[in-house]
Amino acid sequence: MAEADQADLLRTASLRDPKVSAYPNAYYEALRLGDPVHQDPQLGSWLVSRYEDLQTVFADPVTFAAGHGFRMLYARGFIEEFREIMARDGGGFVEDAVPSDPPYHSRIRKLTEQAFTAHRVKTLEPTIAAMVGDMVERLVERGQCDAVKDFAQPMTIQVICEQLGFDQIDGHQVERWSHAVMQQVSAMQTRETMLENAAQMAELQLFLRARLAEREDARHEDMTSDLVHAVTEDGSRLTTEEALSVTRALMIAGNETTATALANLFFLLATDPDQVAQLRAIADDDRLLSRWVEEFLRLYPPLRCISRGTTREVELGGKTIPADSHMLLLFASGNFDEREFACPHVFDPARANLGRHLSFGAGSHRCVGISLARMEIKVAAREIIRRLDNFKLEIAIEDIQFVPTISTRTMTSLPVSFSRRVT
Repeated sequence: MAEADQADLLRTASLRDPKVSAYPNAYYEALRLGDPVHQDPQLGSWLVSRYEDLQTVFADPVTFAAGHGFRMLYARGFIEEFREIMARDGGGFVEDAVPSDPPYHSRIRKLTEQAFTAHRVKTLEPTIAAMVGDMVERLVERGQCDAVKDFAQPMTIQVICEQLGFDQIDGHQVERWSHAVMQQVSAMQTRETMLENAAQMAELQLFLRARLAEREDARHEDMTSDLVHAVTEDGSRLTTEEALSVTRALMIAGNETTATALANLFFLLATDPDQVAQLRAIADDDRLLSRWVEEFLRLYPPLRCISRGTTREVELGGKTIPADSHMLLLFASGNFDEREFACPHVFDPARANLGRHLSFGAGSHRCVGISLARMEIKVAAREIIRRLDNFKLEIAIEDIQFVPTISTRTMTSLPVSFSRRVT
């Protein structure tokens, strides 16, 4: 990109612009090369785009505080009215416990990890493989589907809701709840949409309160019970409000970001025949398939960015950032940093530093559900490529629409066609 074009982008563009948000790579490159720690006046945030600077932030959770940054972004512009609605209709405004600051975060993290043991995730794999296989078999008879609405969303909702013990719930309702929760960190709500989303979140909170009370009275074999009854070495347990917050986070993040990844998987298969061939060649080799998934996640990160807030004035990337400044850590930009990843736009599962991508974050706030998400994506990739062939995108790439949010790059719909694979 020419220097003049970079300068123009830095002067005029914003991640809040839907056009930039939908196709951000040129903007990310302009940031990394021209202004790696950039103040975006339209967002009111500092954007951290370079891998080295991102790692600096991750290494200092006290100066760059996750909870502080999350609260600065949450329901931005409408937080007081949002709080009032939740207090009136949802049993109270419940703070998000997962994106919190130490030392409180350490306690929450230890208790939350008890719902994601390696044994639990490993035993889930055959069940999820059967689930994906059944879903793909139903779709193959049609020869086409909306990869978002017919596969990615229903699959991930079914997985996380069954694990939480909510297997009788309406998947469409979970979609509405997920959208409402994610919009609180979108930076793109209007008052009208905030009111709609607050009503959905109040409904979600009442639902979760009832489920938590049931588990308190009688333990079940599910993640919700694991959270309600989790105990640390010092005898500490989650309060009801904390358990609600963590369960909400698992329910929403457990389907929203993974669904984004699975829709991206279909997009890749429908637009890159070379990757179809490569995936088919390694689908039965677990080690190679796992590496393919890691490279896929680097190139198609389900989470675009996450918040931090400065607790003091600090130097970063040659800039002085004042105390109480909101920051957005651009994982997706860091994954394409030329200084860290050679030929970053090339899909290369053999690259030596494959595991250094930032798609699950890093440091003490690295995604707690990382093992489940990886496994879901790996299983889906294997089952899809075993059963389907002749993938085709049934819409022009430029006509794809995205959910209005800075947090993820989530397609609203993805029409694709395919045929049954003949072996």
